[in-house]
Amino acid sequence: MATASLTPTSPIFSTSTSPSPKSLPKSTINPNQFTLRRQFFQGLALSPLIFTRGTPISLAREVEVGSYLTPSSSNPSFVVFKATPKDTPALRAGNVQPYQFMLPPNWKQTRISNILSGNYCQPKCAEPWIEVKFENEKQGKVQIVASPLIRLTNKPNASIEEIGTPEKLIASLGPFVTGNSYDPDELLESSVEKLGDQTYYKYVLETPFALTGTHNLAKATAKGSTVVLFVASANDKQWQSSQKILKTMLDSFQL
Repeated sequence: MATASLTPTSPIFSTSTSPSPKSLPKSTINPNQFTLRRQFFQGLALSPLIFTRGTPISLAREVEVGSYLTPSSSNPSFVVFKATPKDTPALRAGNVQPYQFMLPPNWKQTRISNILSGNYCQPKCAEPWIEVKFENEKQGKVQIVASPLIRLTNKPNASIEEIGTPEKLIASLGPFVTGNSYDPDELLESSVEKLGDQTYYKYVLETPFALTGTHNLAKATAKGSTVVLFVASANDKQWQSSQKILKTMLDSFQL
């Protein structure tokens, strides 16, 4: 019996109103036809510690961040991660502007494989990639996802307002928050925040079928040729005790 081909235009990869995973018949998924985008989604959700022989991986340190990051001056119970060109291929290529956010000192940075980090496609990547990822087993995980601006608009150096409304943006980037699909009904709340000259879109999502977790927070902004997305994810158990922590981390993210 023939199986349906799994391509980036299949319903599971739709950038808007994709059907939830429970509505997808198993017969439509051919495990032998994974695309790079499918591998990306799996990496978003599972954060595999993939090591490519002979190829440099992320410089992530698998120790508690409090051992090498400095405390935040505004909230000493958190430390501050400030990304520099030595941290990711996209920062070295100038495709992403330096960003920063706060973390609890007992979190750890997760290594990212070359294919998920975008190292193989810099300086011109056609698909989003993972910049950095941190996690704590009891509290959840956060990650920075960068998307080429060209995926969202043909206008060079567009601001996030020029790309569209918060709802339009999350419809395009929602699958990179959840790790698989996005349904507009999963969006509980959206808001707009101005920090200096930079505008940010913020989201609260309840995502029962997401690979990343049943609860997701996101914050996005655009600068230069890239949209940068901060994602905080947790399962139900983690969310009960860590939602305030994750929201503090989300609020602290800025370019």
